[in-house]
Amino acid sequence: MSLNIDTVRGIAHLARLAVDEAELETHALTLSRCLNLLAEINAVDTTDVTEMAHPLDLAQRLRPDEVTETDVSAACLAQAPAAENGLFLVPKVIE
Repeated sequence: MSLNIDTVRGIAHLARLAVDEAELETHALTLSRCLNLLAEINAVDTTDVTEMAHPLDLAQRLRPDEVTETDVSAACLAQAPAAENGLFLVPKVIE
């Protein structure tokens, strides 16, 4: 796929990017190469390829789910200028 300068200018406008007129040709060539590479990747037949999240078949080692921190919420709330029902009260900032 080949992009022209007008198409790149339109894409830049939609993306709200300021692009120098002198750079439009370079960007058009670069974007065209990227789109051609994506077209090549899309042309590869992947019907027999198994979907996977990682190329290595390894199991994730998990740590035991146990509490490691003590509950300090009461101490933190005691230092707050204002608290109610276990929550910090803050001034209203939006009218």
